[in-house]
Amino acid sequence: MAVRGPCFSRQRQVLFLFLFVGLGLAGSEFGRYSVTEETERGSFVANLAKDLGLGVEALAAKRTRVIFDDHKQHLFLEAHTGDLLTKEKLDREKLCGSTEPCVLHFQILMDNPFQIYRAELRILDINDHSPIFQDKKMILKILENTAVGTTFRLERAQDSDGGRNGIQNYTISPNSFFHIVIRVSDEGMIYPELVLDKALDWEEQPEFSLTLTALDGGSPSRSGTATIHILVMDINDNAPQFPQELYETQAPENSPVGLIVIKVTAEDVDSGVNAEISYSFFDASEDIRATFQINPFSGEITLRALLDYEFIKSYKLNVQAVDGGGLSARCTVLVQVIDINDNPPELIMSSLVNEVVENSPETVLAVFRINDRDSGENGRMVCYIQENLPFLLKPSVDNFYILMTEGALDRESRAEYNITITVSDLGTPRLTTQHTITVQVSDINDNAPAFTQTSYTLFVRENNSPALHIGTISATDSDSGSNAHITYSLLPPHDHQLDLDSLISINADNGQLFALRALDYEALQTFEFHVGATDLGSPALSSQALVHVVVLDDNDNAPFMLYPMQNASAPCTELLPRAAEPGYLVTKVVAVDSDSGQNAWLSFQLLKATEPGLFSVWAHNGEVRTTRLLSERDVPKHRLVLLVKDNGDPPRSASVTLHVLVVDGFSQPYLPLPEVARDLTQGEEDVLTLYLVIALASVSSLFLLSVLLFVGVRLCRRARAASLGGCSVTEGHFPGHLVDISGTGTLSQSYQYEVCMMGGSGTNEFRFLKPVPPNLQPQFPGKEREESPTLRNSLGLFSDCN
Repeated sequence: MAVRGPCFSRQRQVLFLFLFVGLGLAGSEFGRYSVTEETERGSFVANLAKDLGLGVEALAAKRTRVIFDDHKQHLFLEAHTGDLLTKEKLDREKLCGSTEPCVLHFQILMDNPFQIYRAELRILDINDHSPIFQDKKMILKILENTAVGTTFRLERAQDSDGGRNGIQNYTISPNSFFHIVIRVSDEGMIYPELVLDKALDWEEQPEFSLTLTALDGGSPSRSGTATIHILVMDINDNAPQFPQELYETQAPENSPVGLIVIKVTAEDVDSGVNAEISYSFFDASEDIRATFQINPFSGEITLRALLDYEFIKSYKLNVQAVDGGGLSARCTVLVQVIDINDNPPELIMSSLVNEVVENSPETVLAVFRINDRDSGENGRMVCYIQENLPFLLKPSVDNFYILMTEGALDRESRAEYNITITVSDLGTPRLTTQHTITVQVSDINDNAPAFTQTSYTLFVRENNSPALHIGTISATDSDSGSNAHITYSLLPPHDHQLDLDSLISINADNGQLFALRALDYEALQTFEFHVGATDLGSPALSSQALVHVVVLDDNDNAPFMLYPMQNASAPCTELLPRAAEPGYLVTKVVAVDSDSGQNAWLSFQLLKATEPGLFSVWAHNGEVRTTRLLSERDVPKHRLVLLVKDNGDPPRSASVTLHVLVVDGFSQPYLPLPEVARDLTQGEEDVLTLYLVIALASVSSLFLLSVLLFVGVRLCRRARAASLGGCSVTEGHFPGHLVDISGTGTLSQSYQYEVCMMGGSGTNEFRFLKPVPPNLQPQFPGKEREESPTLRNSLGLFSDCN
């Protein structure tokens, strides 16, 4: 199992520029080490720190690792001492088989800076295996006329050990007919040959049984035995013959079991039993017998197991043909295994970093190696990552690659990357291996909070309850963790007269705004302030937004009377001429409401009247008008109660009492006032009001008298001409019979009255005959309009008056 290197810490990440410092030594041959097989785990091999000329601390700081080519961890590095120790018992025969010497290649990989040293470990053999014959009993048929000195090759024994511990000698049990001679094959292996020392006689001794012993060169020596059963055969003149000594063929490694690889054929010119040939493998190893089988009758060689080019690239088969008389011939079959692309590339990760800080410069994320056990084009590889990612893949030596960031990353743009490393070979079809790395981008506080709106407008109805939630402001922060945790606060107002702390409070955690006390629309209709949002990063970032609070009006104020004044010290009395026409404006009630909107829309209503049906109130402007002509039966004093109501929900109202005095004319020395209850504490104010009323009546009477005298002659002339009679005018001309009364006192507009001097009454009073509104004034000819208004003889103008 490979020792996994420690993850890179953020503080030790290095730039790509420094990764290749010292790579001039990378990939160079470093050292050759050896260890005896079966050595106990943890045995000392070498001190790597000393060999590299480094201290133990420097060796650890460089994160040194040992990686073998077969992806197994046979050695491990002790970090505290720098010693290279065995991780397991090593079996040379399992690791190398018959290959001698047994050498395992590995690399010493260091980071910071990145360096690679090549090294090798030689496994020294010990004599832990005895020679073994595949066939414990060998049968050898020899013709009786075989010449002395003839040799017979015997099957060699198998020994898993190598070198001096391999087979070094063969012996045979003592006898007078045979001895053993040692031969060396082209591959450097020794095998025994049996030499005939004495002529055989089938009639004298038809068979022999000898013991063959194989000895290795170990100390102490190990041995293995097999029995040779020799049958002396009667004469068979012709042995089988193969048409060729060497057969060559090829078989793809994906060939199915049962495939006929090749067929060998031998011929024998003898006849009968001596011409019957059987085929078999001769001197075949266990691997050959497990992989191939031969038909003893046809000579067809078929597959018994699947071939694997990566394990064995070729097979050498020795085939023997034996006829019925015991004579034999041999040939060699060479089977070349053809490689196919059946192994996908391998990716071996050496170091990996799964987190990188945003805005960091170029950072190394992973170091890995790729490998393909196929050969040729099937073993050539390309390595790449997906496009449109801010990462680079840099090749290094010995199929090592370095994955690093291309530049600074932004967590707010993307917080996680899934990088797929793809390794593909160039075989047909192509085989691909993928490895996905997830890289998290850690956050720094580089974004200030942002409000969802630049300004907020909140509405709150007046007379609200204290601590009322009036709205919520919200800000977001694209950072994460504490960098995105936002607290809210009220900022000092620009208007220093606004006591914001007594009006508004804010929840620092969620931005909820509360009104601390009841608001009054009539006192404060709107106000604004700024709210700040600050994150918990280091350093903290903040932003602000404007909050505009609009106070909505509530119908909390009743209408207020401006005219007539409510609760005045003296009652308001309006004068109504008895000759007033229907629709005559008696007075106008004026009221206001400090509320706004529909809460201030006022309507007027007549609640009570002394004479129902005589007066009416216009609902929208408060004008009090007569609805009919007055009669002699109507009382002279009238009391009206008016209601003023707003349009709120619920509505509010106020009432006022009017006193209307019906008068026959304005020539009375005074106008009697209705009897009303007086408050003794307000006596002085009542007297003052009485004086003002008397003065106003006097001025009005004098003005009317002057005007009436001016127009008296004109009026009497017109009265004489009437059918009912009237006043006779002796002399003088008046511009007309109308008197203009300006809109003074309680009247809101000017009115004109038709007047006439009363005769025979002894009081010389004026009688108001009929009011004429301004829009009904008569038009006089121009000449009469131009007459002089001078009164020549005021007293002689009137002769009589009905």
